[in-house]
Amino acid sequence: MRALTVMPGRAGSARLDETPDPAADEGPVLVRTLAVGICGTDVEIVSGRYGWAPPGQDRLIIGHESVGRVEDAPANCGLSTGDLVVGIVRRPDPVPCRYCAAGEWDMCANGRYSERGIKELNGYASDRFRIEPAFALRIDPSLGLLGVLLEPASVVAKAWDHVERIGSRSGAWAPRTVLVTGAGPIGLLAALIGQQRGLEVHVMDRVTSGPKPQLVRDLGGTYHAGHLPDDIDFAPDVIIECTGAPSVVLDALNRNTPSGIVCLAGISSGQHRIHLDVGVLNKSMVLENDAVFGSVNANRRHYEIAAEVLAKADKDWLSRLISRRVPLTHWAEAFDRHPDDVKVVLDFTL
Repeated sequence: MRALTVMPGRAGSARLDETPDPAADEGPVLVRTLAVGICGTDVEIVSGRYGWAPPGQDRLIIGHESVGRVEDAPANCGLSTGDLVVGIVRRPDPVPCRYCAAGEWDMCANGRYSERGIKELNGYASDRFRIEPAFALRIDPSLGLLGVLLEPASVVAKAWDHVERIGSRSGAWAPRTVLVTGAGPIGLLAALIGQQRGLEVHVMDRVTSGPKPQLVRDLGGTYHAGHLPDDIDFAPDVIIECTGAPSVVLDALNRNTPSGIVCLAGISSGQHRIHLDVGVLNKSMVLENDAVFGSVNANRRHYEIAAEVLAKADKDWLSRLISRRVPLTHWAEAFDRHPDDVKVVLDFTL
């Protein structure tokens, strides 16, 4: 079968290989891949800056944003031939830590987790893959290829889940506005969840044209191009920060309303320094009962929440998040960034 592989740590090593069919010990459920999404993590892996091959192997099959169709499954496993499924990315550590033992492997405390297509487990960018039933989520068949958006949606579903848990510290918490910084796939899906929760949605991104502003407006949201609004009355109850850009993070920390919640869901490159008066920030957060937290990855419960979000969403709007579908034979084109790209996927059906 065909598989997109890399030698982790070596730039320029990515190639389309002919590999053996997935081994039975990888899971009893056999899935034919329909599509795999490409994200920043994949770009880092292909660039040689990230990733770990499976133990005893030199190469890693990449791809962690998946959607496929079940070709074979054991009886009474909860899945059947023909089901549309998404593979969960992370696996708990073998110890396990207290979080992994409770099924919350996204919160792993000792770092010994593994991840399909990223860390010590082959990914989903192959014609077929095998998977354990507990890590395959059946999704609404009407989604079709759009199911490839489920993994990034699970990341912000977790962010929103934690926002709501923190907000419940007060029985009077009733958010009305959300600001999302960054209008990539993660940011737009975060905005979608805010819209489904009935909030007034604002999205800020640096682009001034292209599909992103219209996608926000078609959600009923307000798009802010290039900078956050200066209106002093604009103080969102919730901020989901998806850029990781230090200046944007700092601005977000100073924007929320008293008793507001800021979720940091983007990762900084760490290449830029900014001046930060920690004392002033600390005083403001303490006096205003603010909460700031970081969030990454997701567990099965968050995948299930994300599946509900996508099932309820307008399918035409979701389809516009996928800006390019690239055949596997032309995989390198998926890593060439285009100005109007939102989400690029490798389409195994082309």
